[in-house]
Amino acid sequence: MGLFDKLFKSQREIAKEEIQGIQWDQLESIDQLDNLIKNSEIKPKVIFKHSTRCGISRMVLSQFEKGYTQNQDDVTYYFLDLLNYRDVSNAIAEKLNVTHQSPQVIVLRNNKVLHNESHHGIDIKKVQEIIHQNQ
Repeated sequence: MGLFDKLFKSQREIAKEEIQGIQWDQLESIDQLDNLIKNSEIKPKVIFKHSTRCGISRMVLSQFEKGYTQNQDDVTYYFLDLLNYRDVSNAIAEKLNVTHQSPQVIVLRNNKVLHNESHHGIDIKKVQEIIHQNQ
């Protein structure tokens, strides 16, 4: 996509083009966050917080998705466009007691944070290993 195209697209449209590969659920409300935390008792949840204006975030998201391998683990992946849903990002920091970062990945199971990493420390293989160990 050229610069001219990006100027006339919303940040939300750009974010949708950037997320490919993993079957993402969009995280767009605090009520949805509360439900996913509660439902982490049923199966693990992964939240990926992404800034559509950040080149590092875009690169880390791309690497995360390229390294993803579909496996037998039953997990739900959530994508948070934190520029459009900063209130949800703030609620994540408060409810899960994690410092806000971008990009950031958080793995939840049984209402607890099992893994929290940001920037170049984000590794899909590590995330999948933690999920597998906590099924």
